[in-house]
Amino acid sequence: MPSANQVYDYIIVGAGPAGSVLANRLSADSKNNVLLLEAGGEDNYPWIHIPVGYLYCIGNPRTDWCFKTEAQAGLQGRSLSYPRGKVLGGSSSINGMIYMRGQASDYDRWAEQGNPGWAWKDVLPLFKRSEKHHGGDSDLHGAGGEWRVEQQRYSWSILDAFREAAAQSGIPTVADFNTGDNQGCGYFQVNQRAGVRWNASKAFLRPVLKHPNLTVLTHVRVDKVVLENLRATQVRARWKGAETMFTARREIILCAGAVSSPGILQRSGIGPRPLLESMGITVVHELPGVGGNLQDHLQLRLIFKLTNARTLNQVANSLWGKVGMGLRYAYDRSGPLAMAPSQLGAFVKSDPGQPSANLQYHVQPLSLERFGEPLHTFPAFTASVCNLRPKSRGRIDIRSANPDDAPLIDPNYLSHPDDLKVAADAIRLTRKIIANPALQAFCPEEYLPGIELQTEQQLHEAAARIGTTIFHPVGTCRMGQDTEAVVDAELRVHGVAGLRVADASIMPTIVSGNTCSPTLMIGEKAAQMILAVRIHTKETDHIRETVIPVA
Repeated sequence: MPSANQVYDYIIVGAGPAGSVLANRLSADSKNNVLLLEAGGEDNYPWIHIPVGYLYCIGNPRTDWCFKTEAQAGLQGRSLSYPRGKVLGGSSSINGMIYMRGQASDYDRWAEQGNPGWAWKDVLPLFKRSEKHHGGDSDLHGAGGEWRVEQQRYSWSILDAFREAAAQSGIPTVADFNTGDNQGCGYFQVNQRAGVRWNASKAFLRPVLKHPNLTVLTHVRVDKVVLENLRATQVRARWKGAETMFTARREIILCAGAVSSPGILQRSGIGPRPLLESMGITVVHELPGVGGNLQDHLQLRLIFKLTNARTLNQVANSLWGKVGMGLRYAYDRSGPLAMAPSQLGAFVKSDPGQPSANLQYHVQPLSLERFGEPLHTFPAFTASVCNLRPKSRGRIDIRSANPDDAPLIDPNYLSHPDDLKVAADAIRLTRKIIANPALQAFCPEEYLPGIELQTEQQLHEAAARIGTTIFHPVGTCRMGQDTEAVVDAELRVHGVAGLRVADASIMPTIVSGNTCSPTLMIGEKAAQMILAVRIHTKETDHIRETVIPVA
């Protein structure tokens, strides 16, 4: 248990995917004294670990921060739920468990934007280092890491039919979405271990909790980072009902995520001057880009009623179906309870002029009005499709100087006309896939948004009515070298010593796929860079310790 005068080499704020990796890697050297602070609690809620429990964790205040967006003009004034994990493992404890890296061109683009060391050739070894892939070690996958990647243990005939219908539309069937080019249709690989969710806490934290040089504290609400002469030296937080100061000898690393990391910076006096002054916060270091550049994947959830089909809707709404699911899962960790919410995926171009696949499908053998509500009573499936490279940009800012106040989240969805065009094209493409012979035995009938909507304007309005987040916020502490950038290519906050950000907020542009494993890779790379500095400065440790305040 930490004492008031204890000093740590490294303080990590946030125990999500990136923070968990960092705690593991930095504490591997017994000479590093590491403190990990998590605002949420333990990941011991049973539904976290049963894969289909995703449906009971989203919107549950025990496991989700239950944030809300501002009313979105582009979504007909709707405010969306904005789930974020509230336990060890962060959002890897409540997400859809899909293992996805994105496209090689995503990372090459980061490097081209002035971020050396982030090209695909640079990050692929980091993905492999963390990975424990079911197929073993290869040029593209690793087998010696902690991040388990397995094939799914259950399938549905309706999903097989969708995959065949996609092939009839010219979308090839693929076995692996993680080769650098994810175009095609196939089953997602998942972060599970024999039918149980494998979150970042299980993978990276639990194996090192006995390290005497690692301290993990939960229910610690971080307020701000304290700077002395533009060097980060302490973290001010509320822990066990009292204000507590934690001191770092070397570095403080923010891994609180795209929603919370910018808020910590802003409360620390690091951010846009007009915002900070309006909140009565002293501007310690002006960085106008903090909180900006918010990007997210907006999904359009097209729902189709079916005939002659078995879906989770019927199973979950039947007493005997529920009993059967429970018995099968208890027997061998398979059946519907073992399924990721989205089992089948597809990556396609919305139009032939796109340089690579810019749409992602999450196809689900279920339907519901919105997450957190019951499944429909009729048989149906959902073809959720999102624009992988949206041009709309939003912001996440503090609402006040009080860390207990929820942030102001304004994704600004569908504000760019190109995003509206892609949305309309996505709906038309989905209908084209559904119309293929492979699905006709199930007599698919469009429930949402409604087949009567056909014109461009009607499809724009449909996207605004049914669009919702697929939980991939990134970019609010963008990496780069220009005046709007927050961190440099080594994730150091511009103009501040001893402070880094390592989470999805540093992405200059959103990756073309699910964001959990890319965020984990960011933590892996941050650890690599931090440890390289530690080795380089080892001979001058005694000098550093006399310069950096420790109390």
